[in-house]
Amino acid sequence: MSDMLAIQKHALRAEMAERRAAAFAAPDLGQQVQAACAHIAALLADRFGRAAENVALAAYMPMRSELDPLPAMRAHPGPVCVPVITGRGQALEFHRWQADGEMVDGPFKARIPRARDPLVPQALIVPLLAYDRDGFRLGYGGGFYDRTLAGLRAQGRVLAMGFAFDVQEVAQVPTDENDQRLDVIVTPGGMIWPR
Repeated sequence: MSDMLAIQKHALRAEMAERRAAAFAAPDLGQQVQAACAHIAALLADRFGRAAENVALAAYMPMRSELDPLPAMRAHPGPVCVPVITGRGQALEFHRWQADGEMVDGPFKARIPRARDPLVPQALIVPLLAYDRDGFRLGYGGGFYDRTLAGLRAQGRVLAMGFAFDVQEVAQVPTDENDQRLDVIVTPGGMIWPR
């Protein structure tokens, strides 16, 4: 990554963290979460139909001001898993999540299941700081999801769904050759299919 691109991404991360935090503090947060999760459920039902009960859905345990995917995770009829960071520069692993399962702090304070039960997801709910209409996302800078999506896509088809507040949209996310495009961005306002 060039120095200029790194500077652009760093500045945009700071701006978008503030924008996302403001959305998270809005009085209608619960309604926004429910609307976004309903869009996820509709998308999965449309894409997979009755086969959804056999589709492993990866999501995340929300941190900071991330849009909360837990209602969508609970509603999914099939297996659900969450990411586990195995090391810097590595793709993510995914381990089965259950609503009543014991969770512990993992790397970077992300909550992970105490019991390890690896799954390979066919659909992912991906957190982000910013997104654009071309389907690119700005993450936290570790490259975990880009490496993970590249690996999963090399093995076959996977549905990558960015998950964000509407206010996290920007005109253009700065990218390089390592950035993976999302298949769709899901917000409380609806679904955005990359142009």
